[in-house]
Amino acid sequence: MSKPQTLSIIGCGKVGQTLARLWVQHQTVQLLDILNTSITSGARAAAFAGAGRVASSYADLQAADIYLIAAPDDQIAACCDALASSGRLSAGSIVFHCSGALSSSILASASACGAAVASIHPIRSFAVPEKVAANFAGTYCGMEGDQAAVDVLAPIFAAIDAQTVAIKRESKVLYHAGAVFASNYLVTLLDTAVLTYGQAGIPQDIALKMMASLVRETSENVLQIGPEQALTGPIARGDIATVVKQYRAVNGWDKRYGRLYKHMGKLTAELARRKKK
Repeated sequence: MSKPQTLSIIGCGKVGQTLARLWVQHQTVQLLDILNTSITSGARAAAFAGAGRVASSYADLQAADIYLIAAPDDQIAACCDALASSGRLSAGSIVFHCSGALSSSILASASACGAAVASIHPIRSFAVPEKVAANFAGTYCGMEGDQAAVDVLAPIFAAIDAQTVAIKRESKVLYHAGAVFASNYLVTLLDTAVLTYGQAGIPQDIALKMMASLVRETSENVLQIGPEQALTGPIARGDIATVVKQYRAVNGWDKRYGRLYKHMGKLTAELARRKKK
């Protein structure tokens, strides 16, 4: 049996801690160092992972085969620059990050040192690392980068039952925008529904209960049979008179939501046309 590759984590927050715990539990890699902004937070991360030495600085890092920069997006480039300046990288090194919005090109300073770079983004919310670690199996991860890095990292993620999906480096922003539509903007759209119910005199707590089965059934239908077949309602039925009445009512209440209703109506009409093909 070959010896596991060594890995160190820079900026080991919730994502880094979760992955570290999984890799340690599955004996996928040998976790060497954890470098955080403080010794205290580094110690907490190591305790959660169940392994790892707390490094005090970039100069204190041991040479590792793989480096994961799991810092916030706006710190990844600076962390990579500091790692590159530390002299720890060589032609055989691999450096990657887990940002959904940034591509592996943000790791240019590591590439300049001869390292292979990549980004692998687990499509999960990591608000509660304990829960994510307990049911991580089957998590999809968008992956792009240098082939040398991907060839090493893909099996490491497969070992913790992740499903890696290759994406284009130049399309990373669109990839992440898709996740924003599916998650963040869905929340905003549902908030708009609550506010609209409110204009009809329905309190928020009651509105949320009224929406519950509708939202759950709709999302399940989309995921199971696709958007075209899941579409119902006045536009799907061709009831344009109802759509116009609703638009006028919403626009009369708040023109911002009127514009949103109108634009969503146009997109929904396109979806309905796809359904009929």
